[in-house]
Amino acid sequence: MSKKILIANRGEIALRALRACRELGLKTVSVYSEIDKDLKHLKFSDETVCIGPAIPAESYLNVPSILSAAELTEVDAIYPGYGFLAENPDFAEQCDKSGFKFIGPNSDTIRKMGDKITAKAFVSKFNIPIVPGYSDDLPEDDEQLKTIVNNIGYPVIIKATAGGGGRGMRIVEAEDELLSTIDITMQEAGNAFGNNKIYIEKFIENPRHIEVQIVGDGKGNAIHLGTRDCSMQRRHQKIIEEAPALDIDSQNLQNILDSCVNLCKEINYEGVGTLEFLYENKNFYFIEMNTRIQVEHPVTEMITGFDIVKAQLRIALDLGITLNQDEISFNGHAIECRINAEDPETLQPSPGVISKMHTAGGFGIRYDSHIYGGYYVPPFYDSLLAKIITQANTRKSAIKRMISALDEFFVEGIKTNQPLHQDILNDKKFIENEHTINYLEKEFLKLK
Repeated sequence: MSKKILIANRGEIALRALRACRELGLKTVSVYSEIDKDLKHLKFSDETVCIGPAIPAESYLNVPSILSAAELTEVDAIYPGYGFLAENPDFAEQCDKSGFKFIGPNSDTIRKMGDKITAKAFVSKFNIPIVPGYSDDLPEDDEQLKTIVNNIGYPVIIKATAGGGGRGMRIVEAEDELLSTIDITMQEAGNAFGNNKIYIEKFIENPRHIEVQIVGDGKGNAIHLGTRDCSMQRRHQKIIEEAPALDIDSQNLQNILDSCVNLCKEINYEGVGTLEFLYENKNFYFIEMNTRIQVEHPVTEMITGFDIVKAQLRIALDLGITLNQDEISFNGHAIECRINAEDPETLQPSPGVISKMHTAGGFGIRYDSHIYGGYYVPPFYDSLLAKIITQANTRKSAIKRMISALDEFFVEGIKTNQPLHQDILNDKKFIENEHTINYLEKEFLKLK
């Protein structure tokens, strides 16, 4: 008898998961909010269940509603995707207690790696370098606190331990900004995450953002699928991602790859995950681990031919998978552009009805999206509309292919950031791979 999977997400990742389930012969149940009744993947799902109003807290973040839908439809497992409840250890734990397999790591692993302070202390045991900083409870004495930060060295960055998505972090350039910035960050963290705990790190001023994709079977076997470069970002939000990361010191990279795999083997990591690093002056600095699939996973799939979503399903449902590093080969270069429903200059969200559109296509071009002509883009969720991915033998060829794909793609009725992507892809510094995480915000957009 075929197993049945509940897809606890929406948009392009829900459609991606549904397609993988169908390839594996798995039955699907898709949950949706009232405003999402016209999502594309619902038309192809074996069963659908409305779980509440548009507001995420009452639908996609409503654990009782999701578990009730799972019980009603008698599913075997729950697929969380990314965002929403994907890295919520309590949800993973409740799934297991209710008799449903959570497709991802166990709740203890999510909890350990989800707290940035705990994660850094843990990974440092596996020869993984971390950013210098202070993660203990902050002293109440202001002078003592200032001494601690002076020893780290300005500039520093104040981060919420439960932060993510670019929120809950502020840079302090000098001592006279320290105390007020800490107060503001704690207040922001408490409001956004329900946890006002913070930590302090040395601010790495002009790094690149490098990721390592790993896969573990939960039985002590693990492999890596190489690197990604996600340095083109604004306000800590990624805009363009590519694989592999180029111009990296080979010896340091191999040490990092080996350490990441050894970590996952040691903890019997189950599922897919990404270790994220800052990279500057040939040095890696671990910043966090995402215990879920990443938005940018297609660029890794394009250069390896390894289906990451099907691997998640196979591992969780014990459908048989062999993880052998020697079988992973890397071919060419891939680039992904995130097409968002937003003004290309202000980057403010642009919800509304898509009156007309045309998708990109052709040799070496992949298009992941849930949108269609007549689709209403609601204002309640992330603004991601589509991901256009190109693959070619070289990075410059992949860029040229992406320029062609973007010229062909269009959406009417709402604004998108497509013009921003077109400008970036024709930018000399991007073409020469000389950009860092600060380039888009501090140089490129200012020049425009």
